[in-house]
Amino acid sequence: MKNLLQEQLNSKIVIFDGAMGTELYKKHFFVNVSYENLCLTNAKAIQAIHQSYKDAGADVLTANSYGANFNNLYKFGLGDKVREINTAAIQIARKVAGDSLLVAGSIGPIGEIPVDKSENDAVQFLTEQITALAEANADFLIFETIPSLKELLRIKSAIAALTMEIPFVISCVFNSETELQDGTKPSQIFELLATFDKQPTAFGLNCGLGPDSMLEALEKIIKETDLPLIVQPNAIAPKQIGGRTINMCSPEYFTTYAMRYAALGAKGIGGCCGTSPDDILDMARSINPLSRTQAHKAILIQDNNTAISKEAVPFSERSSFAKKLAEKKWVTNVEIVPPQGFELQNTIEKAILCREAGFDAINIPDGPRASSRVSALVTAHTIQTQAGIEAILHQCCRDKNLIGMQSDLLGCTSLGINNILFITGDPPKLGDYPFASGVFDIDSIGIIKIQNRLNHGLDLANKPIPMPTKTAIGAGADPNAIDMEREVRRTIEKIEAGAEYFITQPVFDPDSLLRFIDRVPQLADIPIIAGIWPLASLRNAEFMKTQVPGVVVPDKIIERMTKAETKEDQLAVGIEIARESIEKIRSHVAGVQVSAPFGKVEIAIKVIS
Repeated sequence: MKNLLQEQLNSKIVIFDGAMGTELYKKHFFVNVSYENLCLTNAKAIQAIHQSYKDAGADVLTANSYGANFNNLYKFGLGDKVREINTAAIQIARKVAGDSLLVAGSIGPIGEIPVDKSENDAVQFLTEQITALAEANADFLIFETIPSLKELLRIKSAIAALTMEIPFVISCVFNSETELQDGTKPSQIFELLATFDKQPTAFGLNCGLGPDSMLEALEKIIKETDLPLIVQPNAIAPKQIGGRTINMCSPEYFTTYAMRYAALGAKGIGGCCGTSPDDILDMARSINPLSRTQAHKAILIQDNNTAISKEAVPFSERSSFAKKLAEKKWVTNVEIVPPQGFELQNTIEKAILCREAGFDAINIPDGPRASSRVSALVTAHTIQTQAGIEAILHQCCRDKNLIGMQSDLLGCTSLGINNILFITGDPPKLGDYPFASGVFDIDSIGIIKIQNRLNHGLDLANKPIPMPTKTAIGAGADPNAIDMEREVRRTIEKIEAGAEYFITQPVFDPDSLLRFIDRVPQLADIPIIAGIWPLASLRNAEFMKTQVPGVVVPDKIIERMTKAETKEDQLAVGIEIARESIEKIRSHVAGVQVSAPFGKVEIAIKVIS
């Protein structure tokens, strides 16, 4: 049997659907009936729920067969309808899925078996349901909410007894200690899975935990296995906050964590108990652009030896900034965010102040946090021509397709903007324009490859251009990444793609930066510029700690800021911390990029004065 699930997991992040039981309860089907039997008695209700998940953007529809085994159905007097219910469950899902979506046959735990039944009977119950789902042409099986080693052993026996070939997923329910209900640890699970006659296509985490706790579990489990991981958290239980009971799992909250699962390397993401089509819709809009990036990255940038490339302009000759890096001189940059309006005079005046203070360049973000501001390219050109200081322009992959990005890169050389920092970018969902589409034809690694080709006189289509561009190619790095293995791997890939220097996320813990540098030996030959953010206040520190992805503010920094009583004192402490960080890392980096909190370049100037 063709493994369609494997093909999709290899090519993109697969969107799974959300809860079935929650949606049925909303339709006033209460828990005194068999939800699985509704496949026979009210197929329209089941079909409508599948349709809502399809409309939301799911790639997988999970059949309403979770509890359709003899042990569960017998309690409702339906023990003789196992095959009929499972067949109907697949048929209903398939009717909605058509040829475009996958249909998963859901298999829940057998549970406690009656005293007059044996473990062999339990395995037979599983085998009966598996066979029915496979014969009904499910695309794959998903064993969900597995709570114990005993249940895994039953599945092992049932899979071994199956004569048909069908892909399957093992998905377990973990507690807050990332263990099964019986105390089984992830390492023990994977040791057992290695003994299965047939290997699962993927491993899943579902139910039991809300989005935040599921992230902690994923961080641990991703280190234990090479299997693709599918993450399906519950909607979180209400929390007591400031005397109020608040349900934290809004679609936006769910999506925020889904993005973090994707960043950690999850290959499939969906929802479990309490999640809804609204959650899946919101999540799919942010995850799908990242999936396109994964798919395009492998095929868009290919070497072609038929074209003859030109020799690149030496790095030291591309800009004053590059020359200083090449000569191993200390560099200082300041980040100035383009204004939200179109008036640039104030920005020019800030850039002039920074030039006079001794900064080497102005770093210009491109729509940071998915905000809409005056063109970063226009801002960079205006600063260079009217403020007399070089710009480092961010090139973000979010807002334009490859053709548009290549046009901008050619335009940059035409305008003399030769320092570019390439970033993937934040999805629109994180900003003020959640209804906007994220393009993400490619990620930062891919666009670095394109710029490197342009520097050698070849365009995206491998066609020669009259003259090579002469861009000093920069890339971002995150010394605070949750998944450090992934960050190290991507940093190396950026270097291999053509990155010539790195600028990091803000560093509040110098030791984390030093550890990161040690983990990437290739950085010994690549200039790295440390991001420095002078904290303007305690509130600013707390915001950076809790709200800005990729930034880690240690508790000791918060405690230190707390001791300063006035805002003026807090700012002074923030500047002092920034200076101390620079002093500690100075011998390990090529320079620093200092941010200007709230656009106040005077703060950045005080850091380097």
